[in-house]
Amino acid sequence: MNTRFNLFENEIAAKFAKRFANAGLVIQQSPLPHSTQELVSLRASQINGCGWCIDMHTKEAAAAGETAVRLNLVAAWRESTVFTEAERAALALAEEGTRLADAHQGVSDETWGQVRKHYDDDQIAALVALVALINAANRLAVIVHQQGGSYKPGMFAASFD
Repeated sequence: MNTRFNLFENEIAAKFAKRFANAGLVIQQSPLPHSTQELVSLRASQINGCGWCIDMHTKEAAAAGETAVRLNLVAAWRESTVFTEAERAALALAEEGTRLADAHQGVSDETWGQVRKHYDDDQIAALVALVALINAANRLAVIVHQQGGSYKPGMFAASFD
C-alpha cells in the first residue's frame, strides 16, 4: 500500500495541518496528564487502524517515559493491572467516543460518571476535544494511506514551528 496523497506537501493541506496542530496545542497545554493524552490517542488510533498515528503516539509516549508494558497493554486495558482508575475512565471514553456507530448511546452514563469522578472540568474539556481530534487525525491519515514506521519523536511538532 502506497501513500495516496502527501498531506504535508500540498499548500491547502499544509495550511489545514498547521491549524489542526494549533488546536492540538490547546490540549497538550491543558491540565490533562500528558501520559493520559498519549494513551487515549494510541487507543483511538488502534481502533481506527491508523498506522501513522499508532507509530507517532507510541514513540511520543515512550520518549516521554511511558513503559513498554503499558504501551503494549493499551489494546487490552480492561484485562490488565497497569492502568489507574482515571486512565481506565479516559480509555473507556476514548473507545466509546471512537465507536459511535457501534452503540446507539454513544458514551454511556457509566463511563461519563467515571470520567466526572476522576477529572475536573478543564481536564474533561481537553479529554473530549482530544477524542474528537485524534479521530479526525486518524481519518485524515487512513484516507490517504499515511503509513506508520518512519515517525521520529518530536517530528510532527517541529514541522509546524
